[in-house]
Amino acid sequence: MKNRDYKNFASGVIMHVYNRGNNREKIFHYEQDYKTFLFRVGLGLGFTEKELNKEKLISMPYSRIRINGNKNLFKIHAFCLMPNHFHFIIEQCGDIPISKLISQICTSYSMYINKKYKRVGHVFQDCFKAALIEDNSQLMWTSAYIHMNPAKDGLVRHPSEYRWSSYSDYIGKRNLPIINKELLLSTFGDQKNFIEQTLILNVKDAP
Repeated sequence: MKNRDYKNFASGVIMHVYNRGNNREKIFHYEQDYKTFLFRVGLGLGFTEKELNKEKLISMPYSRIRINGNKNLFKIHAFCLMPNHFHFIIEQCGDIPISKLISQICTSYSMYINKKYKRVGHVFQDCFKAALIEDNSQLMWTSAYIHMNPAKDGLVRHPSEYRWSSYSDYIGKRNLPIINKELLLSTFGDQKNFIEQTLILNVKDAP
């Protein structure tokens, strides 16, 4: 990924969005934390609590959280939640900027973390970073980088073993409603090529 911070959000842009915990501290401690974050992502994308609670991985029964959102404003093409940071590939489909979506999600999640763990202060390090995806080769490499992150950091041996990324959705093991798979699958060509190229592209430098 090119080392820059690109914040000129506009309809049609696709961004690699990422951030980590303040002082590199963990932002996800237990399974419930991961689920809580993804649940907020779903609400930000305009899904209802009823729709999200159909999926065990992102269900939060009895939640009172409200994040304003309408469907068709954003598309999430890939994600990975690591213990102390997160990655997303997000497409902006309307005039509301990606920054607003991420701000809503992170603000709500920070309130949850501070309350749950009886802490104060910033949960995330500064403002999130966003890098523009400019072409197909960069899109493919960024997808591979995100999905291989857990294996590269030694959390699992293979990306298919990691629950908190969208890799399982692309290989047919899961079908989360918050993931839009059409763009990446069409860019890679098909599911088989997605799997093969994810392993290959991960060892290459960024385009």
